[in-house]
Amino acid sequence: MWRHLRYLGGAGVRYRTRRHAREYLHLLQNCRDAQQVSLRTILALNADSAFSRERGLDSTLTIEEFRRRVPVAGYEAFRPYIERTMRGEATALLGQANPPIMFAQTSGTTAASKSIPITRRFLDDYRRGWQVWGIRNFDDHPRLHRMNLFQAVSDHDQFRSPSGLPCGNISGLVQAMQGRVIKLLYTVPDAVTKVADPEAKYYAALRLGIADPHVGSLMTANPSTLVLMAKLAVRHAESLIRDVRDGTLSSEFPYGSADHDRLRPWIRRRDPARARVLDRLAEKAGMLRPREVWPDLQVIAVWTGGSVGAYLPQVREWYGDVPFRDHGLSASEGRMTLPLGDNTSAGPLDVGTHFFEFIPVSEIESASPTVLLADELREGEEYFILLTTASGLYRYDIRDVVRCTGFLGTTPVLEFRHKGAHISSITGEKLTESQVAEALRGASEQTGLCLPPVTLCPAWGDPPRYELLVEEDETTPAARWVQFAEVLEGQLRAGNIEYADKRKTQRLAAVGLRILGAGTWERFIRDRQTRPGGSVEQYKHPILKPDLSFAETLVREFSPQSVPAAAKRSRSSLEPR
Repeated sequence: MWRHLRYLGGAGVRYRTRRHAREYLHLLQNCRDAQQVSLRTILALNADSAFSRERGLDSTLTIEEFRRRVPVAGYEAFRPYIERTMRGEATALLGQANPPIMFAQTSGTTAASKSIPITRRFLDDYRRGWQVWGIRNFDDHPRLHRMNLFQAVSDHDQFRSPSGLPCGNISGLVQAMQGRVIKLLYTVPDAVTKVADPEAKYYAALRLGIADPHVGSLMTANPSTLVLMAKLAVRHAESLIRDVRDGTLSSEFPYGSADHDRLRPWIRRRDPARARVLDRLAEKAGMLRPREVWPDLQVIAVWTGGSVGAYLPQVREWYGDVPFRDHGLSASEGRMTLPLGDNTSAGPLDVGTHFFEFIPVSEIESASPTVLLADELREGEEYFILLTTASGLYRYDIRDVVRCTGFLGTTPVLEFRHKGAHISSITGEKLTESQVAEALRGASEQTGLCLPPVTLCPAWGDPPRYELLVEEDETTPAARWVQFAEVLEGQLRAGNIEYADKRKTQRLAAVGLRILGAGTWERFIRDRQTRPGGSVEQYKHPILKPDLSFAETLVREFSPQSVPAAAKRSRSSLEPR
């Protein structure tokens, strides 16, 4: 009954978000006009900032004048202005009427993390994009309107800037700001985002999630999060079921008194009937598996493009044959695309928010590359994407490579391919992360081996080669990984003609195998998640690391035990054909 009342109470929200969706679809018909309006709006918002005054930026500029006054740049060009903004000098980068309300933290390409100013205008645009995406998703899966949402996000207030503003995850802020009616949809409350320890946080989310039989949608950034949570449920099935029965939270995890205080209103309800159901499900399946816990699951909302696509078969294995709904190419710096259908990472550009430009991949190293507007892209071509946003980033090179798969109206439909930094080239093969992702998927399908976290990285030798780093596992004999590496070799040759040529001319040796000690990846992942700017949900496992020293560093710093030398390296006997 209460879910029906909640549905009726949300009628106004649905009406408003459907109107936003219609407005967005209308903008797609004339991309150039929408983009010119976006640029003028952004330039007007921040015209009185120090950054804008120094460059003569205002809303009267044409696109060509804007380009002449602002060069393409990465984060370091903005760091001094952002640091001034964080210290309280908001007009260093932003207009007086457009102050920051928080700083989103994200990992940088250097040791220092990135802090992205989030203004009210930026946040309103970001939330409207989510609303458009959400109402399309819900209307395509009507049962979701009367079901609950299991979402895993990170805290928006992890620490404070020198001026006292929250610093953390923008998705956490969006969830925290949801209205009362919308919050009734969430199985996992905001309080869980405050749990600092990643495994303890996952456990608390699972504890609350499995108690709810009406979960219709799962949402998090990275599908690897769902795989990790499913494995956690298997390991701790007994304590999870006991906690549901008794209204408790396991003492196996490092919860502080503040965590218990925040979580108590949701944890304290005892549910012996649900615990008995879970116990029967675990006994029947031999484990507590999400696909049985949530049998009415309608959709899984995660990233599906680029390297994370390699996790999707495992997600299906744990959660069932459920549609995936990619929530689009988005980052702390801004939302770029809005996928409008299931089982695709491609979506039209979010033309009504930021101003976008594109550089063909083939010209990225040029001193004066061609820079295109959104409606000038060509189907099938790949580009680096540049953002100009209400949060003070201008012609910002986020280092994301996208491919144009078509158009809606005059607006390009884009799919994420890989990060530009994730290109490895020892002898000119220019192996990309997307090529490795596709090769891994192909090898997985051909061998029937479901992939855990793996990474391909270059290794120096005579000749050099690539090594596949996998973790030892009692259920997968080393011989199967040797076979997998051989199949992967063939997939890489088929997917990259330069790699095939370098193999044929013996400038590269065949893919090798390095087996890591059990627990290596867990330690590595935890280290990355707890670094400044790190995030539990947004951790992206590196399936390609161009660093020649990566394997040695990984073993030296994160391996819990030494693996016998004979098992550490297994050299393939493949010879160039």
